[in-house]
Order: sequence, then C-alpha cells, then structure tokens
Amino acid sequence: MPLALAACKTGWNVLELSGLTMGTGYNVIAVDHSKNVDQAELQAAVDASLSDVIAQMSNWEAGSELSRFNAHRSNEAFAVSPELAGVIAAAQQVHDGSNGRFDVTVGPLLDLWGFGAGKTRSDAPSDAEIAEALACCGQADSIEVNGNALRKLRPEAEIYVSAIGKGYGIDRVAQTLAGFGLTDYMVEVGGDIYTAGLNPEGKAWQIGIETPDAYDRGVMKVVGVSDMGMATSGDYRNFFEQDGVRYSHILDATTGRPVTHKTASVTVMTDNAMLADAWATALLVLGREEGLKIANDRDMAVLFLERGDAAGDVVATASDRFTALTA
Repeated sequence: MPLALAACKTGWNVLELSGLTMGTGYNVIAVDHSKNVDQAELQAAVDASLSDVIAQMSNWEAGSELSRFNAHRSNEAFAVSPELAGVIAAAQQVHDGSNGRFDVTVGPLLDLWGFGAGKTRSDAPSDAEIAEALACCGQADSIEVNGNALRKLRPEAEIYVSAIGKGYGIDRVAQTLAGFGLTDYMVEVGGDIYTAGLNPEGKAWQIGIETPDAYDRGVMKVVGVSDMGMATSGDYRNFFEQDGVRYSHILDATTGRPVTHKTASVTVMTDNAMLADAWATALLVLGREEGLKIANDRDMAVLFLERGDAAGDVVATASDRFTALTA
C-alpha cells in the first residue's frame, strides 16, 4: 500500500510518532515550526484518539459500541455516538454511490470464504453455502441510520467497518494534530494516509503507490499529496488458489463471490481518509471499466492498476481528476 517518502530539514522540529492500532501499525510525521510541541504529549493525544475510535468501532473489542450494536438482536433503535453514526452514514452514501458494491454487512461472506479474523480455507464454498451467507447480508436491507441512532431491519444483521473505519481513525489523528497547532503533517495507518500542508522539504508529501504484486513491494508511481486523504485497496495480498483459480478477499456483495476482473488495485485521493478508504474498496469491487465511469462522474481522483495479458504486465488507467492532480 502507499509508502511515505519523507525528508528532513533543519530550522524546525520534525516529530515522528509510531505505534500499533486496529491490528496494524501507524506512523505520524509532523513539522513543528514553533518548536513548542511536546512529543510525549502529542504521542499520548494521538494514542488516546485511536483508543477512542477502537472503543466506538472495533469489531474485536466486545465492549465497543459497534460490538454491542451487533449483539443487539432487535429492530429497536440503538443509540450510538455521533462519530459512529457519521461513519455508518458515510458508508450508506458509498453503498448507494457504488451500486451496492460497498457493503458493511458482508462479514458472514468474509468468514465463509476464510477471510474473516482467524479464518482460513483453501477451497471455495459450495453454492448453497454462499446463498445462505448472502441471505444474511445486504446493507440496504439490513441497517439504517437516523441521527445518532442505528436500527436493524434484520435483527441478525451485523456491521463490519474495516473498509472505512481505518480511514476514519486517520482523520481523527489528523484532527488531533491540528489541535496542537500543527499544519504540516502526514498520518499513515496500515498504508492509508492523510497529509496536510507540506513535508519538511517544503514540498507536497511524496507518496508511493505500490506495484500490485504479492511478492514485490516496489513502487509503481510517486505522487505529491497535500491536504487530502489517500487509500489503496488491492487484491494481491490476501487470497488462496484452488485448481488454478485465484480467489481474493475482495468480495462482491451482490454475488457473494470474489471479484474476477483484472483490476488488481485502486488508489483514491479525496478530501479525507475515511472516504478514500471506502471508495478504494468500492471501486476495486466494481473494477476499472465500471469504476472509472463512476470516478469521472463524481470527479474523484482514482488510479486503477490492472493485470496485463502478459505475466508481470501492469496497465494503469487514471480518472480525469487524478490526471489533473498529478500532472
């Protein structure tokens, strides 16, 4: 996923923070022009922000708001924090805009295909198993958000925000940094990024887009990013093969099966990391042909990387907005 290429320069402090969160790592680089920000205090505030996100949106912490909602087997409204309600409302918008391909209720399908937490398998499930799991999914028919309340249309429905929650966590960290008066910084969590202002060299933050290869962590393209979120979703890290057929963890919620098109990764640049995170997943499910049309219709900056006909070939296709931003 995107790799940050940072530089250092004298004349101010460059603060570097790192840690673990959401089952992955995070890194922060911030330029402290005032030289007045205490790094230990900033680290504590960043960690507290991420802990708040986990307490609201973790599927793995039994006491989180989201876990308690998932355990709530009722059609009655369930009060949640404005932050969780806002993330689910954003997920609903991406769901609608992607023709249902972005779906936060696909947990049963991920578990069935062996891509859930602690789940593995090396063979494809049967048609009957897929149909059974698919009947438990469907965001439009399962949940609704009204103000600061969520409600299940199906009492057994559960929400998984792994494809949007990480981006939201990045945005929360960015808000924390801004609260310390910092204006030039980069936040990275698990490869997704938000940048503000300029890097220590006084340039846009230089972000590398990874080559979509399971065995090569090379950089395909480097772009300058300022005041934007950026996320890449790819199908080349988490998959299994059976009888020469490759099954990736990128599942189409409308079919219950892994995608079969040639699009290997999608990078999205947008106003915040939350939407970049969600749309990268949605557009990868859609694939380049349908996804590019949606990206251009919505004026989104998107880069599609597809497998070519020859082994090792990669074909890049950019949306109009991506081309304009990276020219």
